[in-house]
Amino acid sequence: RGKDAVSLKEIDDAVDRIVAGLEGKPLVDGKAKSLVAYHEVGHAICGTLTPGHDPVQKVTLIPRGQARGLTWFIPGEDATLISKSQIFARIVGALGGRAAEEVVFGEAEVTSGASSDLQQVTNMARQMVINYGMSDIGPWSLMDPSAQSGDVIMRMMARNTMSENLQKRIDEAVKKISMDAYEVALQQVRDNREAVDEITEALIEKETLTGDEFRAMLSKYVTIPEENVVAAAEQAKPALAAERLDL
Repeated sequence: RGKDAVSLKEIDDAVDRIVAGLEGKPLVDGKAKSLVAYHEVGHAICGTLTPGHDPVQKVTLIPRGQARGLTWFIPGEDATLISKSQIFARIVGALGGRAAEEVVFGEAEVTSGASSDLQQVTNMARQMVINYGMSDIGPWSLMDPSAQSGDVIMRMMARNTMSENLQKRIDEAVKKISMDAYEVALQQVRDNREAVDEITEALIEKETLTGDEFRAMLSKYVTIPEENVVAAAEQAKPALAAERLDL
């Protein structure tokens, strides 16, 4: 790039390329660009307004890899120790894109762009129920060690040892967590529709918003939870961001 030294922009670009893939062609279709923008802003707003969620690093419409838009979040200092409320917050944030699509464009117009988000949601909710005992089923692990075996037969036998009733209760618990989180996401988008529209317009115009720019715009309309404000201040420059690969 004709520079004498590496700047923070080059470091950010390198991280983006390693984690999310090569930069693709910018979106030119007006409707598609608007949909992706609303989707990504939905992630950012729902994550930022849910206590315990990681801070937004940036929101961008620059495609990378298979993703047509990305919302990057700054991970906490200890990613190995996470609370029930933090996992639930991440589920709400992951569902923010689909929630924005439904509120803005209508239920019939939601897209397949949230497929990877929904996979993340299911995985996180199942971990809450099966691994961490964070559901109404009870505070114990429901994971048979054999289910994690590399042997296919052992994994099948482990599943067969679980009663049909327990499997049903696990599925119901996972669904309840997911649906509760989706209701939170929908309400957050509905309650902050004016902020959603303004931030989306800015994102379409600039194509990338930093976390600080995003929070400054959002805070004009709603109070961001104090713990999330503190977390953003403490993590002004992350070493690595956890992405939402959408659309």
